[in-house]
Amino acid sequence: MPFDLVSLLPDGFVRHLPVLLVIVPLLLAPVCAAIPSWRATWAIALGGIVFSLICALGLLQQVMETGRISYALGGWAPPLGIEFAVDMLNAPILLLVSAIGVLATIFALPTIVKDVNKEKRALFFAAYLMCFAGLLGVAVTADAFNLFVFLEVSSISTYVLVAIGGSRDRRAFVAGFNYLIMGSIGATFYVIGIGFLYAATGTLNMADIAARIPEVADSKTIHAGFAFIVVGLGLKAAMFPLHQWLPNAYAYAPNFVTVFLSATATKVAFYALIRLLFSVFSPELSFQEIIFTWVLAPLAAIAAIACSFQAIFQTDIKRMLAYSSVAQVGYMLLGLSLASADGVSASLFHLINHAMMKGALFMAVSGVVLSLGSSQLRDFAGIARKAPWTATALGIAALSLVGVPLTAGFLSKVALFKAALVQDWWWVVVVLGISSVLAVLYVGRLLETVFFKTPGPAQLQVKEAPLMVLIPLWVLALACIYYGLDASFITTLTDGAASVAFSGGQP
Repeated sequence: MPFDLVSLLPDGFVRHLPVLLVIVPLLLAPVCAAIPSWRATWAIALGGIVFSLICALGLLQQVMETGRISYALGGWAPPLGIEFAVDMLNAPILLLVSAIGVLATIFALPTIVKDVNKEKRALFFAAYLMCFAGLLGVAVTADAFNLFVFLEVSSISTYVLVAIGGSRDRRAFVAGFNYLIMGSIGATFYVIGIGFLYAATGTLNMADIAARIPEVADSKTIHAGFAFIVVGLGLKAAMFPLHQWLPNAYAYAPNFVTVFLSATATKVAFYALIRLLFSVFSPELSFQEIIFTWVLAPLAAIAAIACSFQAIFQTDIKRMLAYSSVAQVGYMLLGLSLASADGVSASLFHLINHAMMKGALFMAVSGVVLSLGSSQLRDFAGIARKAPWTATALGIAALSLVGVPLTAGFLSKVALFKAALVQDWWWVVVVLGISSVLAVLYVGRLLETVFFKTPGPAQLQVKEAPLMVLIPLWVLALACIYYGLDASFITTLTDGAASVAFSGGQP
């Protein structure tokens, strides 16, 4: 770490960082619900999330210096008690979610006025804090059932956040309902899988399950549990073909919700998939190797190509970027399917880059929608002439999404290529190449419309995005450039995460 944050914090505070990270935003949620002033609830939400960011930075520093941190809730030692644990696999995810949370909350101030009725805004921020705390809880818990609890905390609040956009577009109600149904199915599959694991091992602590699985690895109960868990978490992560909830949820949710979810929700679910597949199960198990090679890898390849192809024909930019997100999840899953340290590191590298790229893209689109009132591609004709700062940031993030050299997206794609070639999976390189060419087509349509088409009367009325949108937008856009020039910090984190994944979650 470039600075010593932990030394600035009281010892008693540092000792409880793993639980304070989650409990503070969770406790602030009902406070927001009780306060009538929505601007006050925005300030409270921002303060709580900044607090979590400080906790995440402190935990990352501790983990990098001393290794895995274990925190026993209520003083009950694991495996009997619930354990929060932080290591190099989840510390980067905690930092990513917290940092995106801060930027998204700043972005929320001007956008929430357009998207949510005044009387619902305080409750909106209460639900947002619940969602934020739930995502952090998923990442920090070391108890398999507790992961389900936090998954539901984040999911239930997310359904509300998506549906609350119905005041602007009634299709958000349908999108929220579909998300609820699919999310509930995913959660049910996951908890059934955990039930099978408990029946076979007699424990819910992840480290304890991992220690006992080798003794019963040939059990059909373990195989069934593995299948249910993969499907459940795959649905939450928008893994093809379980992604049908995502395009509408992103397209019709309030702009702020789309920004936050696109950069965090599927990323946390993907982390949970890595944690379960590598720290609880093991790639060395014969049945898991078969699933990686003949199920996950082919589905990921189909997603990378088919969803990129679908994105080309979308007329709504938010839906275009939503299908792009499913394709990018395919990229990450291809890296994961390699079942190698290089593959997992490259997959996490692309996960972090994708959070920055897609967060910036949705912020830029939302900044234009504030004055234009539409996210249709044809309505963005020539808007760069009236909103050059917003359009330039959009262009940077779009080029990073394609993988243009000197952007972060280029380096993570190169990492995926290298990991695939080391395994002699040359076909993965072909798939990624085809998908990248398709990305050039749909991103090219977007950039051509924004920068080169002639604006009409409506486009000439477009204004530059508000400062509270431009600040977080340019932070992410500049990060896409900076980490395209020097990604050593991110690769240090992802290499450490891969090392933990292949050591069974131990330091």
